[in-house]
Amino acid sequence: MRVVSISNVERKDVPIYYRLVYSGMATIEFFNGTETHRVDFSIEMTPIGGKKIAVQFPDGINYPLVPVVNMMKAFIEAAHSKGELPD
Repeated sequence: MRVVSISNVERKDVPIYYRLVYSGMATIEFFNGTETHRVDFSIEMTPIGGKKIAVQFPDGINYPLVPVVNMMKAFIEAAHSKGELPD
């Protein structure tokens, strides 16, 4: 299993400056094929400089959630570090 991409990423306007909230479409390659799911995620900067990432699938997915969320968090962290997410 791997995250192929997150497309149509839109940043939602929130009044808290240290919290970034996004929505988009995640393309995930599972063992039996590739699926696209709607995903909401947030990146919150902690007081000590770390990042707390939360991921939700509003429509649900037909796969165990924990490994998918962990892969999504790693993908989002890398995309944020490279500056690939909208400001």
